[in-house]
Amino acid sequence: MAEKISCGMGRNPVLPPEVCIPDGEAHVFDGKLYVYGSYDTQKGVYCSHEYHVASTSDMLHWRVGEKSLDGKEISWPLNKKSKRYYVVDMGLKDPTPVYREIIKGMHIPLGVIPKCVRPQNIDFAAFVPDKQLLFAPDCANKDGKYYLYFCMSDYSEGVAVSESPEGPFTDPVRLPCGGIDPAVFIDDDGSAYYYWGQFRANAVKLNDDMRSFDEKKVVKRIVTEEEHGFHEGSSMRKRNGIYYYVYPCIYRKGRPTCLAYATSSSPLGPFTYRGIIIDNAKCDPESWNIHGSIEEFNGQWYVFYHRCSGNAREFRRLCVEKIYFNEDGTIDEVKMTSQGAGEPFAEGERIEGWRACEVEGGAYIKGTDLLMKKGSSAVIRYCAFSGPVKMEVEAEGEGTLSATADGKPLESAEKGVHEVVLTASGELTVHAVRFVPVQ
Repeated sequence: MAEKISCGMGRNPVLPPEVCIPDGEAHVFDGKLYVYGSYDTQKGVYCSHEYHVASTSDMLHWRVGEKSLDGKEISWPLNKKSKRYYVVDMGLKDPTPVYREIIKGMHIPLGVIPKCVRPQNIDFAAFVPDKQLLFAPDCANKDGKYYLYFCMSDYSEGVAVSESPEGPFTDPVRLPCGGIDPAVFIDDDGSAYYYWGQFRANAVKLNDDMRSFDEKKVVKRIVTEEEHGFHEGSSMRKRNGIYYYVYPCIYRKGRPTCLAYATSSSPLGPFTYRGIIIDNAKCDPESWNIHGSIEEFNGQWYVFYHRCSGNAREFRRLCVEKIYFNEDGTIDEVKMTSQGAGEPFAEGERIEGWRACEVEGGAYIKGTDLLMKKGSSAVIRYCAFSGPVKMEVEAEGEGTLSATADGKPLESAEKGVHEVVLTASGELTVHAVRFVPVQ
């Protein structure tokens, strides 16, 4: 994929519609914000063989670079003699309400695994046909070099290096651990820490070379499914002396649709569950997971996360919301919005269907359109009105589209910012809507 530019003025999703970068880890390097994530390209398979780095200087205009790493160039997943590392984070002994990720990158109930088989003795990678897919990454900068930590569909993990935050990243080295979703954190004293795992997370201090660690010093179960609702997707940040462990959580709906956080006074824990930052359960009928991070940029803190689309668990798109801390260090939960880091949609502005931030009743987003059926609804959050408005619709199909602003008729809207709910009376493909003042 060649370089792509987005001019969506910070509205969600923030990248061009064909660019699906989930699992976003955001970092600020040299005054610019970069997001590292996996790359969705097809239905039925999470991620792909490629990474692309997204970046912005103002949170309004985004650039997506060319391929930064190619999983097909990583040889160790194909080496049958290569050492396997699964016992640390896949050694499940306790009941779990969620699923095992062992077949084609999807999940199956724990009950399918015979009770006589200990999960840590299963070669999980044997169930994944394509072992060179690149799952969620993270990146760190030290002494002018950028270290990209990645994991693959054979549950191996590694690190590659570059002179640029956008890559390309080369000279990959395998790390002595197995699992998914690595995270890296550099503390104020320059010490670097590495995190990884699913259902139970592990942590270890990296060596000075940023490419190795002492296996004997791994701290196991720093956050767990039982104590913290932890599913996967570790991410670490620090603010005002508090360490924030951000991760997908199963506490709502029994699946990891919400991004939660736990805090500690140490990068290696123990961590205490604090709450939920955002929940993407209503982004799509098939919404299954969330994965993201928090980061400060130009004095404002944001949460970076993804929403799936296409009535599928894949095609996950990068989204951003502003977040706010309380005096005690806790984070207020925020809603998904259409405006993202940008301004509310203005009167007369064309709002494409894919900007809807929540859908219900069978509606879903496909490409740049909003597909709706009879009785389904979608939310546009937020729109700025000067007073009463009427809606203009670009759509195909049978039926009509109606709208309310904060639960009231559009013609009764007052000056201010409103949450707009669209409701369909039939099968419709909504390309866009506009709200114009009533003359």
